[in-house]
Amino acid sequence: MSLETIMGDRFAKYSKYIIQDRALPDVRDGLKPVQRRILYSMYKEGNLYTKPYRKSAKTVGNVIGNYHPHGDTSVYDAMVRLSQDWKIRAPLIDMQGNNGSIDNDPAAAMRYTEARLSAIAVELLKDLDKETVLMSLNFDDTEYEPTVLPAAYPNLLINGATGISAGYATDIPPHNLEEVIEATIYRIKHSNCTLEKIMEFIKGPDFPTGAIVEGKQGILNAFKTGRGKVIVRSKTEILEEKAMNKIIVTEIPYEVNKAELVRKIDEIRFNRSIDGIIEVRDESDRNGLRIVVDLKKDISVQNTLNYLYKNTDLQKNYNYNMVAIKDKRPVLMGIIDILDGYIDHQIDVVT
Repeated sequence: MSLETIMGDRFAKYSKYIIQDRALPDVRDGLKPVQRRILYSMYKEGNLYTKPYRKSAKTVGNVIGNYHPHGDTSVYDAMVRLSQDWKIRAPLIDMQGNNGSIDNDPAAAMRYTEARLSAIAVELLKDLDKETVLMSLNFDDTEYEPTVLPAAYPNLLINGATGISAGYATDIPPHNLEEVIEATIYRIKHSNCTLEKIMEFIKGPDFPTGAIVEGKQGILNAFKTGRGKVIVRSKTEILEEKAMNKIIVTEIPYEVNKAELVRKIDEIRFNRSIDGIIEVRDESDRNGLRIVVDLKKDISVQNTLNYLYKNTDLQKNYNYNMVAIKDKRPVLMGIIDILDGYIDHQIDVVT
């Protein structure tokens, strides 16, 4: 065979695998295969929120041994992400120990942390024992695993997803649990309703790190077509004191590394890119996030703030790119298509 034929054939197979079975979430339960396998494995072992925590390494071993023949790091990293409440709106894993931080600190090794399913994750697995979903053999044909979970709520929109495969990437932000469920119920009752009506329920994305989302048109485009740009801006307040003024940041954009952000602002102060910044402090503690920027009294606070918005991650663009697997194919979907994909799945499960 010619090299061209071999490469074309192999790359096609590889792409198909990466697209369908690795990097993109399923529209029905909003999970990638590795996440689904972690949840199923914990569920099967009885590692539930009503019972004590179990060593993470044990779960990782079970997942690799039974369902997911890949590296242990990739499995543990997926597990850690599912437990981080600044990355995921409704964490599916309840982890005890160091599971990383918003400053991008790595989690402790899996031999030190313990984990169990969170209460809301059990809702995804509900009725699994009632032959509600298609089960398929695992990699060595020794036992069965679910191809999709029953999913009692629309997890894809609630927790969002991010992934890069061959020729496709996906970026779906998290949305509010209550809003999405109300919209789903409305859609079930009025299957021909308009996007405007759905947007009365779902106003826009709901990032776990808070911050302010700007750009109604961007949200509308994203909800309609699956692509759109919104601006996420930090929540700030200005304190005027006798000797100086202060900018206090209490919420930052989604997926911004806080330590890096503080370093960048401090760099601006050090290089005197803009005058008047006295000091930058990270005063975050267990009560919440707090970054303080001290400014000279005679400097315009608003100008400084605008400069920081423009030149640091205090303000960031978020680009919607809602691609998920529907009927085994990657599809770019608006919010109505995603809801319909989920509702069809529910009809299937209930039937």
